Amino acid sequence: MPPTTRIRLDLAYDGTDFTGWARQPGFRTVQGDIEDGLASIMLRYPPSPTLYVAGRTDTGVHAVGQVAHFDLTPAQADSLVRVKRGTGIRPPVTLGTAVLRRLGGILVTKPEIVLRAASVAPAGFDARFSALWRTYEYRISDLNALRDPQQRLRTTWHPGKLNLEAMDEAAATLIGLRDFAAYCKPRPGATTIRELQDFRWRRDPDGVLVATITADAFCHSMVRAVVGATVAVGEGRLGIDRLATMRMDRTRITEFKVMQAHGLTLMRVGYPEDAEMRLRAVETRNRRSLPALVGDDAE
Repeated sequence: MPPTTRIRLDLAYDGTDFTGWARQPGFRTVQGDIEDGLASIMLRYPPSPTLYVAGRTDTGVHAVGQVAHFDLTPAQADSLVRVKRGTGIRPPVTLGTAVLRRLGGILVTKPEIVLRAASVAPAGFDARFSALWRTYEYRISDLNALRDPQQRLRTTWHPGKLNLEAMDEAAATLIGLRDFAAYCKPRPGATTIRELQDFRWRRDPDGVLVATITADAFCHSMVRAVVGATVAVGEGRLGIDRLATMRMDRTRITEFKVMQAHGLTLMRVGYPEDAEMRLRAVETRNRRSLPALVGDDAE
């Protein structure tokens, strides 16, 4: 089989009207809209490319720094940069630029999705498995904040006042490599071991509380669950000491609410140097376990 060319896409989207990232029959999804655009471009050059993503966001979740990839056959790649008919001259653009122009032209009718960049990916690149970390932000407007109706689709409104210092202290107790089963929806055969690299709260000048959360990966609903746990601390309903003991639980905890989706945004995805892409992808695919002394992928 002839070698394919892998294309990296950097994109942003408003998740309000999407049933998440992943294609689902009968529902509008981000993957579905982009793949449909690719299919229309490659109508004469099947098969239609399939998208793979760094983080499969849930229904209503937004992204400003999402990363995806797809593969083009030699015929598909050539069709995008081929000689212009009757001129004998190739258009003076790279393959990445050609993809950005053609696919962006299709998606201009879907303003909720914006393609920021397209490029030929380095050898071994995989949008999901090559990633070193993902960073999310969660926004909450409590009674101490200025509630801006123009931000309502990406900010959760909380009916009371929250204790920022307690929430930030609680967040710090969750940082580290551990089993986050207490904060994840279980999936058959999937591990819930993750390395939470950074988790902190701040209050912006307008009073909005913003959580910044970085991990090597997140299991299903983990971000909104850990945010919900710290919000319960900020409300005074849950003690920080209890949050620490939850780390030992191996089943989903119900002592706090999983936060609403629309307050969550995928901000950035980090990758290693080009030469290390393939090795990182191999390492990530290996099933993870915790060191014996400690105890004991999907979005």
